[in-house]
Amino acid sequence: MPDLRLMKGNEAIAAAAIRCGCDAYFGYPITPQSEVMETLMDMRPWETTGMVVLQAESEIASINMVYGAASAGKRAMTSSSSPGVSLMAEGLSYLAGAELPCLVVNVSRGGPGLGTIQPSQADYFMATKGGGHGDFHLIVLAPASVQEMYDFVPLAFDLAFTYRNPAMILADGVIGQMMEKVELRPPRPRPTDEEMQKSVGSWAVTGKRNRRRNIITSVELDPAVHEKFNQKLQAKYAEIQEKEARYEELLCSDAQYLIVAYGISARIGQKAVELLRSEGVKAGLFRPITLYPFPAKSLAARARQLKGILCVELSAGQMVEDVRLSVESALPVAHFGRNGGIIHSPNEVAEAMKKLKTNCE
Repeated sequence: MPDLRLMKGNEAIAAAAIRCGCDAYFGYPITPQSEVMETLMDMRPWETTGMVVLQAESEIASINMVYGAASAGKRAMTSSSSPGVSLMAEGLSYLAGAELPCLVVNVSRGGPGLGTIQPSQADYFMATKGGGHGDFHLIVLAPASVQEMYDFVPLAFDLAFTYRNPAMILADGVIGQMMEKVELRPPRPRPTDEEMQKSVGSWAVTGKRNRRRNIITSVELDPAVHEKFNQKLQAKYAEIQEKEARYEELLCSDAQYLIVAYGISARIGQKAVELLRSEGVKAGLFRPITLYPFPAKSLAARARQLKGILCVELSAGQMVEDVRLSVESALPVAHFGRNGGIIHSPNEVAEAMKKLKTNCE
């Protein structure tokens, strides 16, 4: 029998972390993601799996604790919300520069500044365009359900370790707070110390004797050497773009107009498509699952049959830039969004699509 539970999205993150073999969580409370750490504290995984759960004194401290644990080859993670992730920006750049795998969960809220505790999707630029200084990328997954909040935790760790790169689950506050049925997957067996050392190869600081001293760092003062390292990173990102782009389509085979949305906006967009179809508008939904790498090639291929695209976000317009780049201005791309924590309705999205349709005809 499947192990089914009614859980919040934030609670699902915590349950998945324990079951997928996470070694350490370091975090700091902030609305609307505080339940991640609170649930971990309630579950007390240090008694069953040995997982470390620690409330740090700040978000800056927590991301640097993640850096330390990741340096030792451990599966380390943190979670926060938008202002907290802003404070982690330098640490994220260090992790990318040291090629350290880890998981950061951002249950985002409205900004800029402290903004509001209400949900938002205005962290898209911060997540997909680096999140700190330098030429780097995070691998970014965008869940649209509580089940995906659970499933994306092991997936994010797997991708992070495959490419030695930080990964982020970018969820909006709605997905973090909403409750849905979740199927909990069987726990993964925790690796022995020998298996862990073998899996991380030669890069981690594992205390292994009789080998050259290993130093985890992101600094290189020789510009020629540093340029070669940056070229290596760009080659890795190109491989990620080629192999790891993920997306989902709904009613796209005969669509003439397309809604592009992720997270809660995709859930709303799905209902908007149903409303539009009932009125004779051949609408479909394209949902990016990976925001980096963005599924540009797949969207461009779908766009060949379309008359127009509506990008729906809880922001002033961020992902819409990647949508326009993907289709290379081959057709009209409009944006519809709400700000300040106000969530758009399916009817609003449908009306925005009908306006776009009128302008295209």
